Amino acid sequence: MAKKAAPKAGDSAKPKAATKSELYSTLAEKTGLTKKEVASVFDAFVDLTRKHLGKKGPGVILIPGMAKIKATIKPATKATTKPNPFKPGEMMTVKAKPATTRFKIVPLKAYKESL
Repeated sequence: MAKKAAPKAGDSAKPKAATKSELYSTLAEKTGLTKKEVASVFDAFVDLTRKHLGKKGPGVILIPGMAKIKATIKPATKATTKPNPFKPGEMMTVKAKPATTRFKIVPLKAYKESL
């Protein structure tokens, strides 16, 4: 892997992320589809990821040639008391926390090496 050159002191202009319409336009040009068709493909992909990463899905979805998205459900915790690490001998209360879903995106090896 080649190292990227360090930015110069006067060069603080970082490239901006593409907007949604720019992304749709670029993909429409490259694929020969219309912008509406590209938008419908993205809508279908979002529905598919919701289905796979939701509570009833397998919790994993693979984007071919790019990445794998994993969802893990962290269970809720009850309120409890435990020793205060900053004041020995004193107890502190820990608030209850609701269940949360965490997402992890793992790039595939071939994609990672191409960057």
